[in-house]
Amino acid sequence: MRIGIDAGGTFTDFIVCRDDGAIETFKLRSNPKSPASVILAGLAQATADRDAEVVHGSTVATNALLERKGARTAFVTTAGFEDVIHIGRQNRAELYNLTPLLRPPIIPRGMCFGVRERAFVDQRAEHLQIGDQRVSLGDAAGIAAEIARLKTRLRRARVQSIAVCFLHAYRNPANEKRVAMALKGLGYLCTSHDVCPEFREYERSSTTLINAYVGPLMDEYLAELERGSRQRIAIMQSNGGFMSTKEARKHAIRTVLSGPAGGVVGAHEVARLSGFTRILGFDMGGTSTDVSLCDGEPRETLEASIDGFPVRVPMLDIHTVGAGGGSIARVDEGGLLRVGPESAGADPGPACYGKGDRPTVTDAHVVLGRIAADQLIGGEMHLDTARATAAVDSIAHQLGISRVRAAQGILRVANANMERAIRLVSVERGHDPRDFALVAFGGCGGLHACEIAQELGIRTVLVPEYAGALSALGMLLANHVRDYAAGVLNRPDLEREFVRLERTASKDLPDAELLRSADIRYAGQSYELAVPWTPAEPAAPFHQEHQRVYGYSNPDRAIEIVTIRVRARLNVQKPNLLSRRASSRKITNPALRRIHSASVWRDTPVYPRASLTTSILRGPALVLDYGSTTLIPPGWSFSVDKVGSLKLVAAAH
Repeated sequence: MRIGIDAGGTFTDFIVCRDDGAIETFKLRSNPKSPASVILAGLAQATADRDAEVVHGSTVATNALLERKGARTAFVTTAGFEDVIHIGRQNRAELYNLTPLLRPPIIPRGMCFGVRERAFVDQRAEHLQIGDQRVSLGDAAGIAAEIARLKTRLRRARVQSIAVCFLHAYRNPANEKRVAMALKGLGYLCTSHDVCPEFREYERSSTTLINAYVGPLMDEYLAELERGSRQRIAIMQSNGGFMSTKEARKHAIRTVLSGPAGGVVGAHEVARLSGFTRILGFDMGGTSTDVSLCDGEPRETLEASIDGFPVRVPMLDIHTVGAGGGSIARVDEGGLLRVGPESAGADPGPACYGKGDRPTVTDAHVVLGRIAADQLIGGEMHLDTARATAAVDSIAHQLGISRVRAAQGILRVANANMERAIRLVSVERGHDPRDFALVAFGGCGGLHACEIAQELGIRTVLVPEYAGALSALGMLLANHVRDYAAGVLNRPDLEREFVRLERTASKDLPDAELLRSADIRYAGQSYELAVPWTPAEPAAPFHQEHQRVYGYSNPDRAIEIVTIRVRARLNVQKPNLLSRRASSRKITNPALRRIHSASVWRDTPVYPRASLTTSILRGPALVLDYGSTTLIPPGWSFSVDKVGSLKLVAAAH
């Protein structure tokens, strides 16, 4: 038995693949105050004490960073560079804003400590310096005094976690290793040569610091899961693979987008089985919406940022916006309607959940008849429609418009936010969204997909089976993956470095497939492109990728190899999605419900998803599943394909 778990802001999704190939899914309400308790309750329900392999997408690291609730962390760096985290880069997110509000770093300046160390230009270990003199590592007096002073300052600061990031440790980590060894026992400890062994001190410092900031919480959370369950638990990484809990405790930074990464993997695989290789992933949950682009394969990036701070580890290229079913609608000081990024979350949740009173996207759908009182999670959760109506009425009263127009406005604003996100990962990166199919999933994705597709000119929408838990399913489709890197700028011994990384990878993940790549740039450029490594002609794939990304290449210009990478990938057994089949029974008299869509109220056929066949039907219609709802507007046709995905096609104009 294998179990995928996606812990979202509103619901935690479980998908169970049993020994006989049967797939089951269920949802539990998330508990932000005790996420582990929900996971353990779901595992008990799914396994009944049977052995199982579990792959879990965790939000612990992400939430700790976004909410600034990480550990009390110290940043230890080379003396003179204590301000690197606060100075950052000159890049400006708002080019024409002369007085931007800067996001304060996750630790104050007083928690940044300098050590008088140097790695000199000849890079030999005996010529490293700690202390006042350029001394050999065998000269212990100056080294001991410097480290003793540091330990005293850290104890006075009552640190819980320590990030050690020296200026040139990516090339020679000897000083980092020595200091880290001396600081053992003072708290959670991580070093830059282990977390991010690459040059550019700001990005490396930021990545190491974030790892130290969220690491203790992830360590505690995983320990609680291991104590409470006998199951073998793995953690989904942001790069689309999973890793062991032991690895996740050391490298919590690699889990900050683990849930959305599962969705990208799941969307890519189910779309491939349906015959689509160029897709835009549209994952709309209760708290946020994650969008991605796959042009044959999911796209990766090394230039991601979380809450405005760079994270220099391999991650799937995912853009997140604060627009979900629980996103709160409000009228701002200028009288304009806003939706999100603030969310009602799991507690109190949307007003229709019976606790809150602030209007959300879900409440707008309730008012427009698209979500009925007994519709969510197979009727297990009853909604308070009167409370939803009152919440939307509060917006209508402030704007002086009708209830229906207020609900429509909430959905239009939410759609606009999500459309911008899709344009960012497509149009702004040289892709025409009309060349792609939109794969909609998450609990709310199907309710918005056709309207957003119409605005973007997309004619095909795919809503996979188990759309409400596709991120959890994607975790069962992922492989065991580890990434290794080494900074090699101006180094001639590339093959020796590749072999060193591969030796480490084979030790960590025996029998894994090893894939080489490199970050390459033209001499004089500031940034690199990651391309597969071809030892006979390393420049060839770089020129090709440069042409694709920037529209030009210069094969006569010299290149620089900045970083080399090795990925260890161990394939695992996956669910057989081809075994899913559409129903052979056709519904002749579907139930009708009064629904507002395309600006009018109309009696709309409502179909249970399990009843649909490969026969083509036409909208308007509403399709209900256990974990998701799909709205098909007029002018769209729909059917279930050979692998169980709901295919929606816009009429040709």
